[in-house]
Amino acid sequence: MTHLDRCDETSRRWVTEAIAAVEADANRSADTHLLPFPLPRHWGIDLYLKDESVHPTGSLKHRLARSLFLYGLCNGWIGPDTTIVEASSGSTAVSEAYFARMLGLPFIAVMPASTSPEKITQIEFQGGRCHLVQDPSKVVIEARWLAEDSGGHYMDQFTYAERATDWRGNNNIAESIYAQLALERHPTPTWIVVGAGTGGTSATIGRYVRYRRLPTKLCVVDPENSAFYPAWQAADWSVRTGRGSRIEGIGRPTVEASFLPSVVDRMVQVPDAASLAAMRSASAVLGRRVGGSTGTNLWGAFGLIAGLLAAGRAGSVVTLICDAGDRYADTYYADDWVTAQGLDLAPYLATIDRFLTDGSWPA
Repeated sequence: MTHLDRCDETSRRWVTEAIAAVEADANRSADTHLLPFPLPRHWGIDLYLKDESVHPTGSLKHRLARSLFLYGLCNGWIGPDTTIVEASSGSTAVSEAYFARMLGLPFIAVMPASTSPEKITQIEFQGGRCHLVQDPSKVVIEARWLAEDSGGHYMDQFTYAERATDWRGNNNIAESIYAQLALERHPTPTWIVVGAGTGGTSATIGRYVRYRRLPTKLCVVDPENSAFYPAWQAADWSVRTGRGSRIEGIGRPTVEASFLPSVVDRMVQVPDAASLAAMRSASAVLGRRVGGSTGTNLWGAFGLIAGLLAAGRAGSVVTLICDAGDRYADTYYADDWVTAQGLDLAPYLATIDRFLTDGSWPA
């Protein structure tokens, strides 16, 4: 971590103006929409999707990037000449590149070489530079080295995500969800479902639920090859898979510092083929493409809803549209790519079709 070597009036003035610019971005950006997902009304259960794809940089990570920049600026870690470095599979890097360009700072994104070309293009469009690493498990190490070598600041989303966001309110994603549900027939959700990349979103929501003394439970869904689920299941936070996730934006080969298992009520491991099947099914229902992590969220939400139905319970479930599917035209939406990955979506598509028809779900 690099701290500013000096705090003269010029640097202090720049930091003050930078904080104002980042805050202004939040002020002029309307809150994201909470969209109902069509389910049979007689089920008595409502499903809502918090559409984070409408942020200026197109994903949930816009909130995180804004918080990380404010955190770094207020801590004195970012100044007028600081090179910003981040380890990211794409979306966080796109959002951080946006804020770096806003402040006139150079930005380097360190990411797996398998990151979708669309995301690389978006980072470069925002003025960032991409540094690709063949081994996904080495991304963080490489980012730290680059920051040290350039005299820059490693943003370290995996450590600071849970502490950079004010989980008690201040228009965070949790407070926004509850405000938008206020006029619905089940205004307090039974479940909120999210994935974990840094763990910052699940930490924010889980803490907020407890702070507000709400009965909502938090379910974290996890893709293949990620360490979060097996570590949570074994209560062993040293678990490492040594493999990267195919579902960009969620899943990690090790349990990151920002992940707070103590606020999680349930975890569900989701096969990658199920994530892509739910993504494609949702896109057909919504009339627009959503990303792979949204599919992971929906697979978990569908299972929970089926459980509520089987128990004769009414209520609401909330999950997220993390980003739009346009970023994955050459991967998740390309049949040749899916086949090359050895994934068979057919049985999972059939499971979703049955669920949307009669609410059934495999044991």
